[in-house]
Amino acid sequence: MKRDKMSNEFKVDEKGLTTDGYHVLPRRSVGAMYIGNVIILAIMSAIVYVVYAYSSQYYEVPGTYNVLMMIAYALIAAYLALGPLVYYARYRYRIDGDRIDIRKGILVISHTVVPIERVHQLEVARGPINNLFRLADVTITTAGGIASIQYLEIPVAEDIADSLNAFINDVMRKRE
Repeated sequence: MKRDKMSNEFKVDEKGLTTDGYHVLPRRSVGAMYIGNVIILAIMSAIVYVVYAYSSQYYEVPGTYNVLMMIAYALIAAYLALGPLVYYARYRYRIDGDRIDIRKGILVISHTVVPIERVHQLEVARGPINNLFRLADVTITTAGGIASIQYLEIPVAEDIADSLNAFINDVMRKRE
């Protein structure tokens, strides 16, 4: 029984919803994640090269150190290569009448629940990589912290922000 539940966990219907009503990310979000990871890998490679070149020029670096550094570099590179696929497969969000529910993660899966009535500010942001893939992030600020729904199609992100803003305004009018 548990195996059936796990196999159905990642199934998506024609509306883009999982069996338990969560929305999934658009497929092109994986490309945006990979571009970001390539940039991180390039920066990390430059740092590793500079550290290695400097340390080997001025210090006698033991072979064990070099091997450990290359193993760590390979593990991080593998994480950056496989991470977007796992993140994409596990990322889910749902907006109900009273809360925003976000599930995401690669090694550690986080489950964030934000009561809609606690939302103070909404922001739709598109960085250069997200713009390239026509994606946006919705950042939700509450008194307790910040939550973000990432890698959404731009119209979806705008609709989410508009509908949450309208809901919050209605709640505020009812309190007056």
